[in-house]
Amino acid sequence: MTTTTARLLRLLSLLPTRRDWPGALLAERLEVSHRTVRRDVDRLREMGYSIQATMGPDGGYRLGAGSELPPLLFDDDQTVAVAVALQTAPAAGVGIEEGAIRALATIRQVMPSRLRHRLDALEVTAIAGRAGSGSPTRVSTEVLVSLAQTVRAREVLRLDYAARDADPDAGPTTPPRRVEPHRIVTSHGRWFLLAWDLDREDWRLFSVDRVAPRIPTGPRFTPRQVPGGDVEEFVSARFKGRDVNEWPCRGTVILDLPARDVLPFAGDGTVRAIDDHRCSLEIGSWSWGSLAASFGRFEVGMEVVGPAELADAFAVLAQRYADTARTAPSRVTVVDAPNRSD
Repeated sequence: MTTTTARLLRLLSLLPTRRDWPGALLAERLEVSHRTVRRDVDRLREMGYSIQATMGPDGGYRLGAGSELPPLLFDDDQTVAVAVALQTAPAAGVGIEEGAIRALATIRQVMPSRLRHRLDALEVTAIAGRAGSGSPTRVSTEVLVSLAQTVRAREVLRLDYAARDADPDAGPTTPPRRVEPHRIVTSHGRWFLLAWDLDREDWRLFSVDRVAPRIPTGPRFTPRQVPGGDVEEFVSARFKGRDVNEWPCRGTVILDLPARDVLPFAGDGTVRAIDDHRCSLEIGSWSWGSLAASFGRFEVGMEVVGPAELADAFAVLAQRYADTARTAPSRVTVVDAPNRSD
């Protein structure tokens, strides 16, 4: 016979799956009478759940938002998803690090052992720096957990690594890679496996969405230390195409835009308000030409603060663009760009 507690948990798992639940259908799913359903709904209301009665031929119930946060019920996938989100929360930079750590500890304490094992293996390093210019990617939770477990077990991993534009239904076209997995890292919606490539004898970042782990795994290994000893610093440097976490070229301009309009597009740059209509922006890039071009995306008047190399790069770009415009076909029509400050 089903206990009251088990039935209440079952009722809680059903209510969020559809907007309105007819009372008769709930009674059928729970294999109880209408009267028992009403009593169980009243019990949940006493626990803080906002459950509204709905009108209709049979009457029914709807789970709503209450004034307080009641106990929550997650399935396995939701639990892992919440745990991953809490681990990556510090990279958001909004001062929720301590709250995220405490929430993760609370969830871990009450989760069943099978999920606790998955959570303990899923150690993620969240990096605030930009992972190139690519868009966020969708990754399989199972692949993510599988890679994390291999990292934790310190076992050599064989994996197929698809080309960037490969057909997802096509089989592997190259021999599997052999790596010593070191850490799962994420940055702005993109996921990577940091590993030592045994065949290339160097550190590599593998995009998780292109990884297909092979089984069985290989022998255990003694983990190597990443250069410098700091995973976040090392991976941030690799995002910049360097061995140290610094852009080779950095410069500052004054933009004819308010700081609030520049901040969402500043990336890892530094924005300082000058007045209500202007701000300074300091950013870095891998070359002076690319740095000058990146400032151009704001499409407003600007003044170079320094260094001189940045001013020279603007002059080179200006000449290059002028030559391009002069040789362009006469049928090309130049359209004025909208003023972003409007």
